[in-house]
Amino acid sequence: MRVSRRSIRLEDKIKKSDTLSREIIRLKSKGKRIVFTNGCFDILHFGHVKYLQDAKAKGDILVVGINSDSSVRRLKGSNRPIVLQKDRASVIAGLASVDYVTFFFDDTPLKLIAQLKPDVLVKGADWNKNKIIGGDLVRGWGGKVLTIKLASGRSTSNLIKKIAQLYSK
Repeated sequence: MRVSRRSIRLEDKIKKSDTLSREIIRLKSKGKRIVFTNGCFDILHFGHVKYLQDAKAKGDILVVGINSDSSVRRLKGSNRPIVLQKDRASVIAGLASVDYVTFFFDDTPLKLIAQLKPDVLVKGADWNKNKIIGGDLVRGWGGKVLTIKLASGRSTSNLIKKIAQLYSK
């Protein structure tokens, strides 16, 4: 017997922050627990996939804030991002664990967190829980700030270095 699934288009998961804010209010009114995380997600790898699956497990709806291209350049240097923001968003939106994707253009997601008001803010365990940007806001409205153990040895920077070494000969 074949199970029918409603097909969700990638474009339906990628939202402007204003539109997403209204959607989150609607979802919260239905009792849904909103989880937020963010990152550059420049070259998707196993560590990202595992992290996002673990983040999704902390609530009902997972929202991923992605650094804009200009934000990535300021944070990571002029050679980054490798993958442009529209493509990075589409790849992240293609993951079953991700419900919504949006962009932020500042160096931090603080304004976006304030706008979306998630119930749970998640970052990797490489962050000190008390120094996670937006953590004070989330705790202030009764939310939780959590960290997730990262997959050992997996990072975009390491992946780029490995590719460069392999193809520099």
